[in-house]
Amino acid sequence: MRVHGGAPRGARADFSTNLNALGPPGSLVKALRRVPLSRYPDPEYAELRALLGDPARVAVGAGANELIHRLVAAFGGPVAVFCPSFGEYAEAAHARGARVFFARDEEGFLREMRKARLGFLASPNNPDGRVYEADFLNEAAKAGGLLVLDLAYAPLSEVPVFVPEGVVRLYSPNKAFALPGVRAGYAVFPEASLAERVRRLAPSWVLSSTGEAFLRLSEGEEARSWLAAARPRLFAWRRALARGLERRGFSVVEGRANFVMARLGEAQIKALLRAGVWVRPLFDKGLPDWARLSAQGPKARRLLWEVLGG
Repeated sequence: MRVHGGAPRGARADFSTNLNALGPPGSLVKALRRVPLSRYPDPEYAELRALLGDPARVAVGAGANELIHRLVAAFGGPVAVFCPSFGEYAEAAHARGARVFFARDEEGFLREMRKARLGFLASPNNPDGRVYEADFLNEAAKAGGLLVLDLAYAPLSEVPVFVPEGVVRLYSPNKAFALPGVRAGYAVFPEASLAERVRRLAPSWVLSSTGEAFLRLSEGEEARSWLAAARPRLFAWRRALARGLERRGFSVVEGRANFVMARLGEAQIKALLRAGVWVRPLFDKGLPDWARLSAQGPKARRLLWEVLGG
């Protein structure tokens, strides 16, 4: 079952997505509005792939989700998945009839990787914000199957994210720049032949002109400088959120990204949703009492405290 964050129109506050709560930089939005839409993008995305890395080892796609499904289609299963984590890894495997090996700790993941053809890890992990240590990632990269390291939240990590050799690096910068409506992502492969297998499975013009421009602009100095200036405020907001939840008696898992997990209880989660304060329930991950909440500013936090008390 696919469950994602996202609040309906009219919500008073949205803690349910992990987007950068400062919103997109205005200069980036203006640049995207100037993208000409009257012609096709380059179907090979040659210049873009050269900007993103060795063009022979880069595949672009309509967001990380689309690339995850294409990765499973290209390499098959069994697929090893760490739990709890992003649900689309298992969904992509199920869509292809591939077996999924679930692991709930690092030793278990290494065991499952020895039997798998493909494995997925996110660092920082969603929903707990965990950033994996280099020793574990090096072992996972050599354990057996091809490891995909999902770096969706690496630009929003408070600490450097280690990336081992020999893995597929998956990027989706729309989280960091708060532009989820622009479906654009890319993967960098350890070998050109692996990238070509994934590129062959893409439909023509898989990435729109807007998506192509977004990936190009997100690599620019202006966008990078804006994000570097935004990160300290996001981390301060995450810490304020975590401390406020703890003061109200809730258990909190605070990782190193721009979100936390909190054991609010089903009644409080329902009360928040009824009040128009949206959090991401984690029942689909076997955690019915827990929710994920993204770092938000003071106004949104005041609405949260109105419902939770104090």
